[in-house]
Amino acid sequence: MAQPVVLLGAGRRDSCDEFPLARIAASRPVVLVDPDPPAWARPYLAGHLAADPAREGQTAEAVCGYAAEHPVGGVLTWSAEHLTTAARITGRLGLPGLPYETAAACADPVALRALLDRHRLPTAGAGAPGDPEDTAGPLVSAETVVLDDEVRIVALTRTTPGPPPARSPLRHGVHAHDGLLHNRFLRQCVERTARALRLTHAVAHITLRLTARGPRVLTVTPHLPGDLIPLLVERATGVDLAAAAADLATGRHPDLTPTRQRAAAVQFAYPAVTGRLTELRLDPAAADDPAADRMVLTRHPGDPVTAAPHADPADRLAHWAVTADTPTACETALRRLAHHLTATILPTTDTYAA
Repeated sequence: MAQPVVLLGAGRRDSCDEFPLARIAASRPVVLVDPDPPAWARPYLAGHLAADPAREGQTAEAVCGYAAEHPVGGVLTWSAEHLTTAARITGRLGLPGLPYETAAACADPVALRALLDRHRLPTAGAGAPGDPEDTAGPLVSAETVVLDDEVRIVALTRTTPGPPPARSPLRHGVHAHDGLLHNRFLRQCVERTARALRLTHAVAHITLRLTARGPRVLTVTPHLPGDLIPLLVERATGVDLAAAAADLATGRHPDLTPTRQRAAAVQFAYPAVTGRLTELRLDPAAADDPAADRMVLTRHPGDPVTAAPHADPADRLAHWAVTADTPTACETALRRLAHHLTATILPTTDTYAA
């Protein structure tokens, strides 16, 4: 039987955390550390520890006490808030994981920037304030698997941000044949970043901005990304990032063999105005679209919502994912599916159809 893993925090269903949890639970027992497991997560769990992962010391004691009486093969989290808790536990139990200093740096953008600067890695914001190169280039994230000295980019995620100031992601896309996979400057930047952070057994989501002077590191997420990116990678390439993360956490070598050569994308719908949601529905015909993978409503009538310029992921009304042969075909399918969503928002003065 596969070694069980301890998961610190289930996350939120509306932030697409159900997909990786289902993937991991299909191959090994999952023990969730959470004060109160959400209902959607319970079918995937083999056990539960009632502890708050945000309380680092108390949770470390609880998990280590559990491990003294039960087998624990590894520890996982997909929340930056719980990275240091996971690192403390793996350090005490002698399990694969992040060095504590790395976990602390990745949970703090200022500390991360300072660490990368010490290693002379190009980061956004390195120029003068207002430098257009910090905001004009496209965003690309390297979905990276690190095993000992090997740093492998298994896919690239292209992200379309929303309007400022929030710039919440509107869309992510993955293409198995993305030309940037062969860009040596990007690969070198990712490899140097992984080594600067002393990643050894980890899945990492390394976001870069492409500028005229080369790629610049924006953020490093040394755990599974959200926003259904693991699903997009699996649909486009066949590589299962969730299973890889679980394998690495338990000291196993993951299978990273690509079995597909396609494209996949996800679109998020945000409110057009700030107000109260009065109607939200999907046309059932959306399920008949040949490219549709899923289309999910993530808010409910009666909810207060914030318009896109200031919205965060919690304001998303819905998301839908598609799979096709090319990124262009995915873009067309995303626009086509958007017509199946109806949302009405009551602003301060009158009703507005989003």
